[in-house]
Parts: sequence; structure tokens; C-alpha cells
Amino acid sequence: MSNEWNMKTYMKGAAMLTVAAIIVKLLSAIYRVPFQNLVGDEGFYIYQQVYPFIAIITTWTSFGFAVALSKIMSDYRASGKSFAIPQIRRIAFYYIAIISVVFFCLLFFGANLLANFMGDIQLAQLLKVGSYVILLMPMLAVLKGEFQADGRMGYVAYAQVVEQAIRVSVILFGTWVVLLNSMDLYKAGSMAMYGAVAGELGGVFFLGIIYWKITRKTHTKENKLLVPIWPIVKELTMLSVSASISALLFLLLQLVDSFTVFQILVDNGMARQEAMEKKGVYDRGQPLVQLGIVIASTLSLAIVPLVAHRLNKEKGRTALPFMQLTFRVAFTFGVAAALGLIAVLPYLNEMLFKTRAESITLMVFSFQIIWMSLILTLMAMLQGGGKTRIPTIILLLGVCGKWILNNILVPSYGVLGAALAGNISLALICFLMLFYFKNLWRIRFATLKFYKGVSLAAFMMLLAVIAYTKLAENIFLATLSSRMQAIVISISAVSLGAGVFIFILTKKRVIGEKEWFLLPFGRRMAKLQLWLNKEK
Repeated sequence: MSNEWNMKTYMKGAAMLTVAAIIVKLLSAIYRVPFQNLVGDEGFYIYQQVYPFIAIITTWTSFGFAVALSKIMSDYRASGKSFAIPQIRRIAFYYIAIISVVFFCLLFFGANLLANFMGDIQLAQLLKVGSYVILLMPMLAVLKGEFQADGRMGYVAYAQVVEQAIRVSVILFGTWVVLLNSMDLYKAGSMAMYGAVAGELGGVFFLGIIYWKITRKTHTKENKLLVPIWPIVKELTMLSVSASISALLFLLLQLVDSFTVFQILVDNGMARQEAMEKKGVYDRGQPLVQLGIVIASTLSLAIVPLVAHRLNKEKGRTALPFMQLTFRVAFTFGVAAALGLIAVLPYLNEMLFKTRAESITLMVFSFQIIWMSLILTLMAMLQGGGKTRIPTIILLLGVCGKWILNNILVPSYGVLGAALAGNISLALICFLMLFYFKNLWRIRFATLKFYKGVSLAAFMMLLAVIAYTKLAENIFLATLSSRMQAIVISISAVSLGAGVFIFILTKKRVIGEKEWFLLPFGRRMAKLQLWLNKEK
């Protein structure tokens, strides 16, 4: 009875963690829109140049190490060695603290050097402010790991939402206050970095208070038997990297852009001010892609434990249908999100960011949604199967490819070249990962009928949206301002496109009703599909 209750609690917590991750990703993408509207393209460039540095380290430590620590603690409990938990906790805390201090020193004392490498010495002040968030990571990672190991994932879910809500609030309100009193965009960028510090500090306080309330009621005796340090450190390192590498991919590509795009534009004769604004406009693509891969991110969170369980318990036989279904859903909605976004992008660009600047570049950038959706899904399935070393190498090869391609394409094509470089490097990662996956498991992800159904749905969606936008632009042209026209057309076109795509998808039964029921939030899609095909 106890085990059943624990499993129910665990599954409920896992569901809450998934919902929290979706909320966090949505907030992370959405707040960039009002922020860009406040600071403009130049201010957005300033923020996006520094953001990857902080995000990479915090993702690895607060997410990757938390997952790794929770797994190690769970394994020790399962093997009857609960007495070792306090020692493991201490080892993890000191190890993460050492890593955090090292990275803090690199960012704080190396801020001028890194800013020079990026071609803008004024970015140093943002790096110094943002570096303080790293010092909070040991406490945050250990608290999250402890709660996850105990199956109390609801607290972690709440903490993630609290962190992001505080962060976004401080960024937007603080930036607004700074710009009211001064038009210094670098100070506004520093305020955005303070938002990251405030968010993580809020998370530490939230989890710390709950942890204190729980532990003061329980007293666990600690066994004096020493736990070997090196095996714990080694396992923490390997597990944390494998757990966070797919989340780090998008950030690593942004880091490459931070070091290359602006500097290459300036080196090839573009004025610094214009180069800043071009990079800022190019960075508009980041939140668009983040929104586009929300479904794939959700699936990747759900599929890892499922595949791991099926492979371990059933020797891999029953894991294959789940792998096939996850791939098909990721491909379907990745294609829908990417092509739908491309179809309305000029209007969406103006609606969100005030102008239609570099809409072609952002269309090319948005195509990355397809590659990212597939990569996240494949990486999650490989991770669930315990295969992480080769996929990690493939991801890092893709990041190196992005660096090389930026240096080849940006001098000739500007920020469009950077968008092309991103697509080529992600496509390379995707195909290499597919090749590796097929060598491990002889699996056919989908039939020709499936690809025909998705292609038909995508084609009809594009046809409907393009025809509608041309018609709507002529109707609204004389009566509305340019941006209001863009708002009306964007919202209505997205609704139309989504409706057409889902209608064709369900009428053609591209994904079966039973399969929908297996997916997070798939019950409504199954009911809709049954209703639309009830005559048959």
C-alpha cells in the first residue's frame, strides 16, 4: 500500500514538474517581447550577448546537478544505504561550490577579457553582475536534488515557477525604472542580470524554508562509515552533463553567436551601432524558437523515465512503440510550428517587436524549430536508454560546426548567414543522431502514410494562411495602423492555420486515438479525432 501511494505521489510530482517546466519556458520566451519593446534592438543585443554565459552555468548546476544528485540519492536508498545520504549531500554541496566559485571568478575577474572577445568592453559590467547568481547554485542544486530524491517534486515545480516569476518581474520593472531615469541601455542590461540573481535567490529562500520545516521534525542518524568521494564526484559530473546537455544545446549556439556575429559584422565594415541593432534583430528569433519547441521539450521530459523503465523491465521490446509515437508527435508539431511561424512571420515580427526588419532572416531562423524538436526527442530517448556519451559528442560537434559556419557565412550574408549556419549545424546533429539511433535500435519511426498526412496538413495550412494574409492585408490596409494591422492578421492567421492543420491531421488520423491517450494532454485530441470521424 505504501509503495502504491509513493508511486502515485511520484507520478503526480512528475506531472507537476512537467507543467512547471512548460510555464517556465513560456515565461522565458514571452518576457523577451516586452523587454525588447522597452530597450529596442540595441538593448536586446546587449542582453542577449551576456545571457548565454549565465544561463549555461545555471542550467548545468541548478538543473543538471539536481537531477544527478537525486538519482544518486535514490540509488543509495534503493540499495539500503540511506545512512550515506548526508555524506553524499555534503560531497555534492562542496563539489558544486568549488565549480561555482571557479566559474564566478572566471566571469567576474575575466569579464573585461570576455567582453573584449565579444568586441564590446561595456558588456563587462553585465558579466560581473550576472556572475553573482552562480554563487547561489550549490544551495539551490542540493535542495532541488534532495526534494526530487524524496519524490517531493511538487516543491521543485513551485520553486521553478517562483524563480522565473521573480526574475521576469525584476527584469521588466527594473528595466522600466532604469529607462525612466536614464537612457543607459547597459545599465538596463545590468538590471536584467540582477533579475536573474533575484530569481535564484527567491528559489533558494522558498526551498530553504520548506526544507527547514520538514527536517526539523525528522532526525536521521548518520552512520560514521565514510563514503568514497571520487566515485560520487565522477557520477555527479557524468550524470549532470548528460541530463542537461540537450537543454544546453540552444544556449551553446547562442554563446557562439555572442562571440562571433557582432564581431564579424564590425570586422567586415559595418558600423558598430548598426551591427548592434542587426544582432538585436537577429536575436528576436530566440524567443520564437523557444515557443516553437515547447511541445518537444514537454515530450522529452515525459519520455526519459518511460523509456528507461521499459528498457530495464521489458528488455526494450515495449519501449519501441513509445519511441515511435514520441518521434512522430515531435515531428508533426515541429513542422506545424516552424511552417506556421514562417507563414505569418512578417506580421508577427511587427506585432511583437514593432518592425518587420530582417523577416527573411527570422523565417530561416524559425526553421530551426524542426531540427530542435527532433534533436530534443532523440536525445531524450537515448538518455532514457542510458546512451549519452556519443550523443553528447555529436551535440558538441554541431556547436563547433556552428562556429565554423558563422565565420564562413556571416561575412557574406550577415545575420542571414548566422541563421543558415544554425540550421546547417542542427541538421548535421539531427542526422548524425538518427544514424546513431538506428544503429542501436532497428526501428522505423513512421510510415510513408504518416509523412504524406503531415505534408498534406502542412501544405493546406500554408495555403490557407498565405491566402488569408494577402486578403486580410488589403481589407485592413485602409482602416488600421500598420502595427494594429499586424496584430489582427497575426492572431487571426495563427488561429486559422492551427485550425486547418489540426482538422487535416485528425481527419486523416495521422496519429491514432489510442496513441493520443498515451501523450501528456492528448485526451482532448483523441476526443476531437473521434468526433470528427464519427460518421466512419
